[in-house]
Amino acid sequence: MSREILYHSAIQGEIREILDYYEAISERLADAFWVELTEAFDCARRFPERHHFDSSGRRRSNLKTFPYHFLFRTSDAQIKVTVVRHNSRQPTYGIRRK
Repeated sequence: MSREILYHSAIQGEIREILDYYEAISERLADAFWVELTEAFDCARRFPERHHFDSSGRRRSNLKTFPYHFLFRTSDAQIKVTVVRHNSRQPTYGIRRK
């Protein structure tokens, strides 16, 4: 079952910060990050059960090439991405978001 995908209001800023970092290195690198992230969002939307739970009780999707992941909650009709963060970021960052 395909679900609607919603994003926490802070997600846009987190993604912009990551893209700015990669764009400073290479536009191709930033584009590659964006493609991988949007593909991961789509995979989570279509197959949320394929993603493991983290310690916060949310599902976690790890990017394959980049050291980032996102957390999301699911319901029958939608998923909501609550945080996009670096793998070494403090594990409690963003877990209080609704």
